Amino acid sequence: MTRLSAAEEEALVARHPGVFAGSLRSRLTGWLVAAGIALYLAFAWWFFSVGQVFSNGNWDIAGSYLADWVSYEVRPDIAYRDNHLDISYPRFSPLGENPAPEWLETRRAVVEIRAEEPASAATGGATTGTGFLGSVEGGAESFLGRTESPAGGGASAAEPQAGAPPQPARRQEAVVEATVHFSSSARLDIAVGLVTVTRGGETLILDITPDGRVEPRGTLPAWASQRAPGAKVIARFGFSGRAEIEGDEVKVRRRFLGWENFFFDARSPFWGLSAGEVARVVLFGERLEPERSNAALAWDNFLNNAEWQHGDVWLKLLQTIAMAFAGTVLATLLAFPLAFAAARNIYPNRIANFLFKRVFDFLRSVDMLIWALFFTRAFGPGPLAGIAAIFFTDTGTFGKLYSEALENIDDKQREGVRSVGASPAAVQRYGVLPQVLPIFLSQSLYFWESNTRSATIIGAVGAGGIGLKLWEAMRTNSDWENVAYMVLLILLVVFVFDNVSSALRHRLMGTARR
Repeated sequence: MTRLSAAEEEALVARHPGVFAGSLRSRLTGWLVAAGIALYLAFAWWFFSVGQVFSNGNWDIAGSYLADWVSYEVRPDIAYRDNHLDISYPRFSPLGENPAPEWLETRRAVVEIRAEEPASAATGGATTGTGFLGSVEGGAESFLGRTESPAGGGASAAEPQAGAPPQPARRQEAVVEATVHFSSSARLDIAVGLVTVTRGGETLILDITPDGRVEPRGTLPAWASQRAPGAKVIARFGFSGRAEIEGDEVKVRRRFLGWENFFFDARSPFWGLSAGEVARVVLFGERLEPERSNAALAWDNFLNNAEWQHGDVWLKLLQTIAMAFAGTVLATLLAFPLAFAAARNIYPNRIANFLFKRVFDFLRSVDMLIWALFFTRAFGPGPLAGIAAIFFTDTGTFGKLYSEALENIDDKQREGVRSVGASPAAVQRYGVLPQVLPIFLSQSLYFWESNTRSATIIGAVGAGGIGLKLWEAMRTNSDWENVAYMVLLILLVVFVFDNVSSALRHRLMGTARR
């Protein structure tokens, strides 16, 4: 059979155009389908107000959340005092108890600091006539006993007595100027009453008035914003962080790439050491604690890291894996015999077939998350509720899949076994199981891998496992790097289980992996 050349094919089409043109309907079908899809997308865009949703989105916040996945912030607060600055850090700062970062420079000087008189000293230990029940004139009876007003009638005892000597000021060294470096071309110079922001070739000068107003000199650059005159000014420095200049303090948010204190927290003796220094101390250093080796101490400090809680996270992850495995195995064991009773060709009883299939429909029609909420209420929070939720949902799913596989078997193999006089049990053993057992195991393996992901979701509603830990980290709205860490662990486990399940399925089905 000779193949036509291109010229001969064109000549043939030209001689018989009606044969090769096709019907008008077939020519228009593709265009009609494309037009229908375009109209549907346009309708969905309008119906769900997609454009308005995108325009009203808080993209700055979303960007900060994404940045928190791969970085961390150090947050010093620099407060203005009469003639000096007060620098403070959060209680659980990534820099430990005595932070002194190189990117925050200070200039110190001796200034006069007026002592702030405590209220107890001002009142001489006497209570005032005003309490949480209001002012009591001349004394009154109450459930606490008779309350007497202080001498002087309605005068407040908190007011200093006439003629009392003023508290002397003390001379003390304090911070009078601070400079925060965000990069080589961006910094923040802070003094009492004056803040200078530099980014690139632009400089923004802000005056802090005594009444707590922030007044910029000139117009604000594109990287700074102020919602109202006198309100705080937010200066943004890209990924390096930002600063909020308020009337009483400057809140600095300095961002660094990486996960802070991932291996050791600030309480560990290995904190702040490089990888080489940690290896030297672990292998060759003298014991930091006499009762255990440095390697055991380092491992314990790593597992019990207060900021990352590696030991607890890994334990919750193992709970999730065990929860998925136990629920899947129990569902498989129960659905296996019930599927034989639900299959019409195996157990020809219409009433039994109908009842079992409706039970399967009920179990799988209720979502696993709803079952998890129900069993969490019944059993309390914990892995037992998650196992029960997976067990109930998968029993219905496996029962339906198994019974359908049984109804589609080849009856010739079963009839062949029956023709030699085998018992009904032997007929099922040698005529049915060899056909469906690989399918059953393959489906169970697939759902085992799928339930590992589902167990994470149901754990968030109280069913235990890493899902609950993940939800707790997300609720704080600040520990997104911890969320990223747990998400990566979940992805790793799902990846491993997916490959193991796929390999076993291909081995059972007798097919080669691609």
